[in-house]
Amino acid sequence: MPSHRLLLWAGALGVAAAAGCYRAMPLDSEAVGKALAPPNMEAIRVQAKTLQHPLLRPIEFDERDGLSPDEAAILAVLANPSLRAVRDQRGIASAQVLQAGLLPNPALSSGGEFPLRAPGEVNSYALDAAWDISGLITRGAKRDAAKAQAASVELDVAWQEWQVAEGAKTAVYRVIGLEAQLTGAEQVEQRLRDNLKIVKEAVDQHLKTAVDQAAAEAALQEAHATVLDLRQDLRKERLALARSLGQPPGAEVRIQKDTLLPSRLALPAADEFLKGLEDRRLDLVALRRGYESQEATVRAAILAQFPKVEVGIHHTRDSGNFFTLGPTLAFDVPIFDRNQGNIAIEKATRRKLFDEYVNRLFEARSEIATLLAEIESTADKLASAEGAVPILEELVRVYEDALAAGNADILSFYGAQNDLAKKTIEILKLKQELVELRIGLELASGRYLEEPARAPAAPAAPRETQPKEGRP
Repeated sequence: MPSHRLLLWAGALGVAAAAGCYRAMPLDSEAVGKALAPPNMEAIRVQAKTLQHPLLRPIEFDERDGLSPDEAAILAVLANPSLRAVRDQRGIASAQVLQAGLLPNPALSSGGEFPLRAPGEVNSYALDAAWDISGLITRGAKRDAAKAQAASVELDVAWQEWQVAEGAKTAVYRVIGLEAQLTGAEQVEQRLRDNLKIVKEAVDQHLKTAVDQAAAEAALQEAHATVLDLRQDLRKERLALARSLGQPPGAEVRIQKDTLLPSRLALPAADEFLKGLEDRRLDLVALRRGYESQEATVRAAILAQFPKVEVGIHHTRDSGNFFTLGPTLAFDVPIFDRNQGNIAIEKATRRKLFDEYVNRLFEARSEIATLLAEIESTADKLASAEGAVPILEELVRVYEDALAAGNADILSFYGAQNDLAKKTIEILKLKQELVELRIGLELASGRYLEEPARAPAAPAAPRETQPKEGRP
């Protein structure tokens, strides 16, 4: 067999050997159902102890006594389906690093001529083996770019995991706050319902007027509307919490009952949040790695100005059965295209990334300052509201005694009671707002802050007063 045919057969076998094996990944109901199955809590307990994350800490996870805010954050990171697609970017980045390090394949070509009616002449052929060596010039820069981009992707994944964890923690505190508000609102509704019953009996005995009954009914309707609104908000937040934890819509998520909504926050000084911010905020670090990748990409684009060069070997046999063997060299002549277009694009992209990093850092600093100011303002409002509670309780007691003595009207008494109930709910809302601001400060600063202490016992319900039996 002629040598050129042997060479072609060898090339064909090489291509067949290099071909990868295809494995199907069906998108059917069985595969989707398996992916959407609730997480295995035993596996979650093991993973939570060995979690490795730049910001989240490993914890002793035990959901059997209800989820704490930190446990909800870890569960969200380990079980939230939205993070699976985010983590898949790691595989893409790793593949890009692999691709950037691959050398270009050599090229084989062959041709032949077959003489017709030419006695004594033989078939001629030509064999060429060539390799494009210009890829070696940019290979190092492209590998550097791919590695920096892979590091950027890794940090961006961790940043998104941190955001999901903080979102789950926020949902837990919202559920706790709404449950407390709902409990207080239901107590107020029940008290007003009992009061209405007493007023109706007094009206039947001609001790009170229809105006008094209408006032009691209006107060009850307002309290009932508040209860319905809070139930709706609580139902919505429970669904949001289940979704963030990777649980099906109907799943019941138990929360630890001894988790406090803080009245005060012990925070470091403002300078502590700004110091080292560029190294704590994972999105900023990811942007820096992305900028390093783009720097390498610009360098690769500049190196790509070097003309394309192919070296090889040329072997022929002519029809007279004469053999030749010699080197070949082919290169582009950079007259029109010197890769200036790609260089301009990559430089513009680098400038965009630089400005994006500066803007993100500026926004982070501004956001921290804003959150600290809002925390201070909310803490002042909360202190003022808590200070008003004893005054309102005393006012209710005075109206209660005056009403029993016949020296006050029932409308004033109901007004004082409603003011106390509204102030109690306002305090709960301010506590919830305060803890959400703290979580926002964690996100803005990339810094984990200690959770509020757990309550030693269930907090006492606010003092409730109502007219003495038989005396509306």
